[in-house]
Amino acid sequence: MIKNLVFLLPFCFLLSCKTETPPPPVDKKAIVDSTITAFQKTLLEQQIDSVFKKHHFNGSIAVFKDSLLLYRKENGYSDFKRKVKIDSNTIFAIGSVSKQFTAVLVLLQMEQGKLNVTDKASQYLKEFKLKEYENITIHQLMNHTSGLNMMGGKLMFKSGSDFFYSNDGFNALGKIVETVSGKSYDENVQELFKKAGMTHSSTGDIFKGPNFASAYLGNAGKFEEVPNMPRRLGGKEIGTPAGGILSTIQDLHTWNNALYGGKILKPETLKLFMAKSAERRHAIFGKMGYAYGIMLNIGKPNSYFHSGYVKGSPSLNIYYPETKTSVIILSNIADEEKGKGLVFKPHIEVKKITDNLENTVSQLKSAH
Repeated sequence: MIKNLVFLLPFCFLLSCKTETPPPPVDKKAIVDSTITAFQKTLLEQQIDSVFKKHHFNGSIAVFKDSLLLYRKENGYSDFKRKVKIDSNTIFAIGSVSKQFTAVLVLLQMEQGKLNVTDKASQYLKEFKLKEYENITIHQLMNHTSGLNMMGGKLMFKSGSDFFYSNDGFNALGKIVETVSGKSYDENVQELFKKAGMTHSSTGDIFKGPNFASAYLGNAGKFEEVPNMPRRLGGKEIGTPAGGILSTIQDLHTWNNALYGGKILKPETLKLFMAKSAERRHAIFGKMGYAYGIMLNIGKPNSYFHSGYVKGSPSLNIYYPETKTSVIILSNIADEEKGKGLVFKPHIEVKKITDNLENTVSQLKSAH
């Protein structure tokens, strides 16, 4: 037996020498992901750079995939008179992108048991005790189906039966938040900024400091500054809950990740926030679904977004949940004489680019 073992040892040694260590397994997913990311960066640079050039876009555009920066560019001036250039710290008025913050503040009050979205607004605000408004619910104010246009006026239709976009409805929601919380809207939204990790956002009422992008009407060759900015955003014409928040590219990216990543609302509340409960025909983007202060694509790709406009400041914030991608467009000049369609032309084109890219990425991933 021992002799046999001794005889076999050289052969075992030779065999062991010929046995190679197997190569490590190939991480196909990592290879596919890195290839797709490189493709995204190249395409975005080519196509969005073209939008900047074609429209002489004055502002900032960025695309992030979760924490990864895919594209970013700033162009033009935050102050045309002093020729101060837009940079990564520039703070813009975001207009109706503010509405999603107000909707979230309402839902946070609901999570604390202070209200329910099915409650009638008249439970909290005396101006809704009018016969005309007595059946309007918080839910209807959140998705613009209340029929309210201007406070004090007749309803456009029976509450809950149609869609009519109302800034006054969202300003009423801001008042409801103040009533049930015992704190001002500004205090509430500052707490929300802190919870989300936003460090350079404010409201027109309380903003202090540098880096604000003054708003202008016209074009780079012939312009006029919008007066009393950003203070005017808190006035009756606009209202902070409807359109008075100021923010940056980085802060809105942080907001999207925090909100849709579940760091602000409970899972069931976030689902309620995102659930399509109405449809609208948007003057710029066409037929869209509407949830609570946000719009939804009808069809692919799945996305949540909202445009914003206060004089001289067109904006757009998009989030694609399947890839955790944020697309943020902020600007501080608008040629109103040419109409909103042309003012938002860069935003429309960028959304088409990123919608198409999102669909392409989805197809590439499903193929692998």
